[in-house]
Amino acid sequence: MNIFFLILGGLSALMGLLTLIAALRGRVGESRKSTAQLIAGMMLLAFGLVLGGFAIAYATTEPYPEFANETGAA
Repeated sequence: MNIFFLILGGLSALMGLLTLIAALRGRVGESRKSTAQLIAGMMLLAFGLVLGGFAIAYATTEPYPEFANETGAA
């Protein structure tokens, strides 16, 4: 399941970057479409980076011993 979030985060970051580039080629500030694309691109890029980062962090770390339950139940 973790690989799904990593792929989703990577695709979201890529789509956000492409949207951001498309918005910067337009007339940002003068055109409502370019301004909306700029905002959406930044939000999508940030979402992808956060999702991918948390997926990597979850896969590479172990839980703290203080939070480990001896019975294994949550």
